[in-house]
Amino acid sequence: MRRARTFIALVAAAGLLTACGGSGDDDRKPAADGQGAAASSAPAADGQDEEKEEEKGTDGGDRADKTYEVTLEVGGSGGTSVYYVLGTNRTEQVSLPWKKSDSITLNSTQRKVGTIVSVVPGPVTQSDGRLAAAPCSITVDGKKVVDDPGGAEGKHICQYTLH
Repeated sequence: MRRARTFIALVAAAGLLTACGGSGDDDRKPAADGQGAAASSAPAADGQDEEKEEEKGTDGGDRADKTYEVTLEVGGSGGTSVYYVLGTNRTEQVSLPWKKSDSITLNSTQRKVGTIVSVVPGPVTQSDGRLAAAPCSITVDGKKVVDDPGGAEGKHICQYTLH
């Protein structure tokens, strides 16, 4: 028993040391021009070049922040639980039909990787008395991008990636 505890402690310590290693500044290499990070923080000769560089990346991609107006909807009648991701994760007990809107602003990195918005409706009672998923939809900037009819068949999640 004592050997097992010692062995587990050693393995845990080795894992922690391995995970923490290599985080120092020694691994950083200077820039090709030899000026390092100081060159990138130096102000541009005129303000116009600096503004253009903020709007576009070195690969020509758009760096400006972009704001999306996102609306999540769950149809049906009665009450149910709704799990949604709209900036943050939330679960709510709601009365149907339900609607939630929010503005989401993404920076250039978030737009490149993508940010997921989703809604998972809980069960509702169908006309035949059985439980089934409520219908859901996602609208982005006035355009419906996802629509799930709900019911007993299907995946019963509305999910969309903002870029």
